[in-house]
Amino acid sequence: MKRRPFYSSMVLILICIGLSHADAADNGLAAREKPFQLVRAAMCESIENYEPRYVAAAFPIHIGKISCFTAFEGVSETTYIHHKWYRRDELVTAKRLTLKPPSWSTYSSIQLREDDLGPWRVEIWNAEEQLVKTLRFSVIN
Repeated sequence: MKRRPFYSSMVLILICIGLSHADAADNGLAAREKPFQLVRAAMCESIENYEPRYVAAAFPIHIGKISCFTAFEGVSETTYIHHKWYRRDELVTAKRLTLKPPSWSTYSSIQLREDDLGPWRVEIWNAEEQLVKTLRFSVIN
């Protein structure tokens, strides 16, 4: 029986360990490259039973409140998003909202005041500060 030299066995072990770590790194990279997906976003008058109600692009001032609803799939770990509300290109408020695996719906709302007439938008940002989507709407008399 012929014995392998000690260093050959060590090299084989190190190669196996290196491949194992490379696979783990690739899997981690793949998970980061495949972020969760926004599957639904809507501006609405209210949220009922975790669903947006009275979805529209223009809202009368007298309703008093508007909500931005978002739904995500493929959430691999607890994270967060931001809803940034702008009136005429001026940031009015930013809301940080939590997402949990594997899918999650969330929303933010604002109370309307008389001087809130005009064009609005809500920008949806992920935790990596990347813009996911912009929703535009108007508040009318």
